[in-house]
Amino acid sequence: MARIAGVNLPTHKRVPIALTYITGIGPSSAKSICDAVNIDGSRRLNELSDTELVAVREHIDSNYTVEGDLRREVQMNVKRLMDLGCYRGLRHRRNLPVRGQRTHTNARTRKGPAKPIAGKKK
Repeated sequence: MARIAGVNLPTHKRVPIALTYITGIGPSSAKSICDAVNIDGSRRLNELSDTELVAVREHIDSNYTVEGDLRREVQMNVKRLMDLGCYRGLRHRRNLPVRGQRTHTNARTRKGPAKPIAGKKK
């Protein structure tokens, strides 16, 4: 079991696919990491030597914000918007969609299950 950035990666998957299990690394980032440390994208994670794993780990540590640090940064950005009291901050505070989606219908993921209103039968 390979462990990079505090995440246990599945060893039977190809290296770029396995790297996407780390929060903050998507498919394109994973491919660029493989290119930077000269690892073929078709190789499996369990085929890598220890030195190659160390090279991947060091490249990620030096060039990417991942896992806990990334989550903390995103939370601080949301908290900053809420403290400012700007429109986006108010939407976050009220648990409503932030990016201009309609809320008359839909938006159930963000608002939660529908609450029935007494006497609203029509």
